[in-house]
Amino acid sequence: MAVPQGTVPVLILREGTRREKGRGAQENNIAAACAIADAVRTSLGPRGMDKMLVDSMGDVTVTNDGFKILKDLDVDHPAAKMMVEVAKTQDQECGDGTTSAVVLAGELLAKAEDLIDQQVHPTVIVNGYRQAAAKAQEILESRTEAVDRADKTTLLRIAETAMGTKAVRAHAAFLGDIACRAVQAVAQRRGDGWHVDEDDIQVVKRPGGDAKDTALVEGVVLDKERVHAGMPPRVDNPRIALLNAALEVKKTEVSAEIRIRDPAQMRAFIQEEENILRRFVDAIKAAGANVVVCQKGIDDLAQHFLAKEGIYAVRRAKESDMKKLAKATGARIVSDIRELTAGELGAAKEVYEDKIGDDKMTFVTGCKNPRAVSILLRGGTAQVVDEMERSLEDAISVAAVAVEDGRYVYGGGAIQMELVAGLREHAASVGGREQLAVEAFANALEVIPRTLSENAGMDPIDVLIALRQAHKEGKRSFGVDPFAMKAADMARLGVVEPARVPKQTLASATDAAAMILRIDDVIASKAPEAKGKGGEPGGMPPPGEFE
Repeated sequence: MAVPQGTVPVLILREGTRREKGRGAQENNIAAACAIADAVRTSLGPRGMDKMLVDSMGDVTVTNDGFKILKDLDVDHPAAKMMVEVAKTQDQECGDGTTSAVVLAGELLAKAEDLIDQQVHPTVIVNGYRQAAAKAQEILESRTEAVDRADKTTLLRIAETAMGTKAVRAHAAFLGDIACRAVQAVAQRRGDGWHVDEDDIQVVKRPGGDAKDTALVEGVVLDKERVHAGMPPRVDNPRIALLNAALEVKKTEVSAEIRIRDPAQMRAFIQEEENILRRFVDAIKAAGANVVVCQKGIDDLAQHFLAKEGIYAVRRAKESDMKKLAKATGARIVSDIRELTAGELGAAKEVYEDKIGDDKMTFVTGCKNPRAVSILLRGGTAQVVDEMERSLEDAISVAAVAVEDGRYVYGGGAIQMELVAGLREHAASVGGREQLAVEAFANALEVIPRTLSENAGMDPIDVLIALRQAHKEGKRSFGVDPFAMKAADMARLGVVEPARVPKQTLASATDAAAMILRIDDVIASKAPEAKGKGGEPGGMPPPGEFE
């Protein structure tokens, strides 16, 4: 705004604040968001490529998990950070589909930029996108299929589909079976449906061995060994006590001084400490426990007394492990040893110590109807085990989501092509310029099958033509088969995913695109003054260095 001659300009923003307005701000935001989408796009699908991530400490991670890639990227642009939040939300809600959500959000913004070039206002585009997203959710709901907790075949297919895009796809069937059995074990009935708490499934990683050595333990694996060599290494049909109290002589809470002038007093003092510890052990024995898991410390003398009684003991167990043990064995965590009774004890088939790799661990196995289970994950190297863990967690998440919702859809881009066909029909009934936005939304959805075909080395145009024709003929389950290099029936191939995955993908991508499109002014505060390596404030390189 022009300032009249002789008038002193009013400075509202602090000196050094950067501001971008209008079309320039929109273009920069869209470019940053699309750059994030392009970074993970080549990792989509079973034929997608991996990314090597090297952090500031030099640690290397090789993965094609979209959320892991974006989480480890040092993103600075605010619009790009919003795209990372899309992946984070998708991972929290579904555990899978992070790459698809980010790629779709990027494509929605790219299509919106084309409309802006045609003088369509961003608000009109956002309204059209929201209409299209609402209609897409309706269409998606009508295309779902039913699945039940007892339907092991469908759950296994869902888990295998999630793992089929990962580096461990050669073991997808084996690991998928473990994931499904774990989910079925911890699922609890709530009203008319099921609820799965994924925290009840413990994953313990140990490099070494082969992926086939991975095992499901119907109980809990403790990263602890027995506290005394004289204790039995194995206890059959154990009665398990969970203690949130130290088997030690309690120290005073205030500073105190004891003066002993006679050796007899010293002996009596030591004897009393010994009696206290012996009473602790007697109370445990009287309750009938022969296995003790203590969240706090166990005195050396108490260890000796426990070993003499043939009681297996573990100390300083994690609180999370204590809660899992309570769920798995039916025991109750006791804070006062004097209140320990037979009713507080848990049961299992056996408790034993075993050496896995270089570490000794305690296994609590054979629990009846365990509400908490453990998966001991083995693999050749630490990097392999880490990638297996990410893949297994995805499989557990999608199986859990499928059990909770009881609905699934066909993958491989099949559900997206159904949404495209439905939205294109719907667009004709939308008046005004919003129709252009609805059509753009439909076109953007084709990015999923197109990217799947591109990453497999196929001609995306030929694949899209074949898919459009198949869905026009009512073949609702047809999608991209990257291995046969053609459009194929996903129902026959068993490529399925929980309905919540595409639902959340639509919601997250639409919200992110709408938020970015509505921004027309970016105000960035001045960075704090600090001399960095680049010689400029905040360590930024001199202007033009990266140009």
